[in-house]
Amino acid sequence: NGEEKPRRSRTRRGCKRTARGSQQESPSPGRGGGRSSELGLREQRHHGEKPHKCSQCGKGFRWRAELTKHQRMHTGERPYECGECGKKFTQSSHLKSHQRSHTGERPYECDKCMKSFQSISSLVLHYRTHTDERPYECPDCRKGFKDNSTLVAHQRIHTGERPYKCDKCKKGFQTSSNLLKHYRTHKDDRPYECPDCGKGFKDSSTLVKHRRIHTGERPYKCPDCWRSFSQSTSARLLLHYRTHRDERPFCCSDCGKGFKQRSTLVAHRLIHTGERPYECDKCRKTFQTSARLLLHYHSHKDERPYECPDCGKGFKNNSHLIRHRHIHTGERPHECDKCRKRFQTSSNLHLHYRIHKDERPFRCSDCGKGFKWNSYLVTHRRIHTGERPYECGECGKRFSRSSHLTVHQRRHTGEKSYECDKCCKRFLLRTQLLQHYRTHMDERPYECPDSGQGFKDNSTLVSHRRIHTGEKPYECEKCRKRFQTSSSLLRHYRIHKDERPFRCSDCGKGFKYNSNLVSHRRIHTGERPYECGECGKRFSQRSHLNVHHRSHTGERPYECGECGKRFMQNTSLTVHQRIHTGERPYECDKCRKRFPTSSKLLKHYRTHKEERPYECPDCGKGFKDNSTLVSHRRIHTGERPYECPECGKSFSQRSHRSHTGERPYECDKCRKRFPTSSKLLKHYRTHKEERPYECPDCGKGFKDNSTLVSHRRIHTGERPYECPECGKTSLSPSEGEQN
Repeated sequence: NGEEKPRRSRTRRGCKRTARGSQQESPSPGRGGGRSSELGLREQRHHGEKPHKCSQCGKGFRWRAELTKHQRMHTGERPYECGECGKKFTQSSHLKSHQRSHTGERPYECDKCMKSFQSISSLVLHYRTHTDERPYECPDCRKGFKDNSTLVAHQRIHTGERPYKCDKCKKGFQTSSNLLKHYRTHKDDRPYECPDCGKGFKDSSTLVKHRRIHTGERPYKCPDCWRSFSQSTSARLLLHYRTHRDERPFCCSDCGKGFKQRSTLVAHRLIHTGERPYECDKCRKTFQTSARLLLHYHSHKDERPYECPDCGKGFKNNSHLIRHRHIHTGERPHECDKCRKRFQTSSNLHLHYRIHKDERPFRCSDCGKGFKWNSYLVTHRRIHTGERPYECGECGKRFSRSSHLTVHQRRHTGEKSYECDKCCKRFLLRTQLLQHYRTHMDERPYECPDSGQGFKDNSTLVSHRRIHTGEKPYECEKCRKRFQTSSSLLRHYRIHKDERPFRCSDCGKGFKYNSNLVSHRRIHTGERPYECGECGKRFSQRSHLNVHHRSHTGERPYECGECGKRFMQNTSLTVHQRIHTGERPYECDKCRKRFPTSSKLLKHYRTHKEERPYECPDCGKGFKDNSTLVSHRRIHTGERPYECPECGKSFSQRSHRSHTGERPYECDKCRKRFPTSSKLLKHYRTHKEERPYECPDCGKGFKDNSTLVSHRRIHTGERPYECPECGKTSLSPSEGEQN
């Protein structure tokens, strides 16, 4: 021991030891007892005792000088002042280290990487990055640390100790540095300013990281893949290392799930506890993380500081800008090693991995349904709670998702941000643009296992498969009618409310759905964008074209289970099945008459209003529906487009069963059969003696409207049918034929 001390005393402290030793060699008279007590103290220190006790907190120290430094914590004394900035310190060594921040002096250099440091303690800690030495071990979890202060801070995770309290809001912190940073939130003090853009920061380290945005510097490189990072190994590079090792050292005590970062574990545990500790002081909305709260603040300010250099669009955070720029570059840097599918972000890749595993860790407590992501679960639970937290400022309509509100607001503004580079058609959503691309490629990657039919998106396949299974999972709470899709249920709700939010700018007519408005506007514009490749006939709607295609192929995919009759459209099958069931779900609120279809109910309403919006341009006669007008105009034109394949006779209407003698409609009272449903309905009135059509001139009642029209000509003297041979006019076509 006597030889080690001179070797260790080659520092500045050695001078003090030499001075102390010289005094002991020449003691003054009468101080021999002091020397013996000092020898006793040295022996105590040799055995690890701490004889110098603090009178405030009772902490012990080996040397009186250490006790003196410690007492300055209680008294607040800082006797060493910097001549440059006036900052004070409790120890002279701290002042000397601080002064190097003004001079830029870094006298201690690492002999491995030539990096220099302001203090020898920083150099010693740095050496451990090369050796990966971790001499300080946590007794609770056995984790190793490179310095004792990090171990002390780490142990507070196990003990929950937060010894540093803010005197403003009483919030506790595990380290004094975190408390000092927190103080700046109360003062909004940002002393560190960027010389490039003038932005202020609360601490120097954040400024250093920020300046790398301007310089583009990424000094930290991964030795495995040579990817570079702007932050040191304690931050992003260290996290990146775990992607190669798939190391997940932080495990959740509730579900056992592992995480690569402690912060991710802390955020994950809030799912189990339901805690949302961060509250917005403007709208009182709470968040699980401070980062989400900061992002939320941008929604109140509408601040978008990050601008795309290609299209000028602004974003609230830099990560959204980086994702957006992939749209322009087409870059998809993240590849799935299972199916080679590529993604623009690593988060999308991680979410995609769950498709291969079919992992659904998030369960709904109401119905037990599992979800791959917590955000989907939160959105799903709003179905049970009925919560719609996002409100449109224009019309007051509420939505369960913020994305639905964003899309809805574009209907007010008319904005369509996504443009197809092939046909220049624009879309509200990027997903709609991607689906539209498949119309150019005719790509149908989703195939039905029952019928082999291909679909362009998975949601359409899921809806299609319900045709085979007959599943209708969505039920209307008002009339108990069931639907195959939630969108169909939402549309159905408008029948009960009679809500028509979509207005035509030409005629002012309201519609319940935007798609109906788009189709309606083609009446004014005359646009028919869908053309048949077989005959060149054009249609205003794609669905009409699809049905028309079946007239060429003869395909009738919808079969009635009762009589085996097949139909081209599912709606035709549904209407047909009501013949067997007798179901008439649509009731007139004026006369309580019921109808099998909503279109027939609408036509019936016109009998009460005497509304005849369809007028013949030849004779001026009005009709209640367009199809009757089309049939009527054939009287003037002489057109007979329907030819009988048996005898070659032509007809102006399709419904003729003369050769087959088929009469599929039977009266359940007298068993008489009829070739058309309309004739069966007229026949029903013979049993009821119902005469709903009354003449306003004489009050006589009639069983059908056509008889009333013919009768009224007696009062008006109208004879609209003229014989082409002799020019004689008649009241009805049958009278003209007799002539």
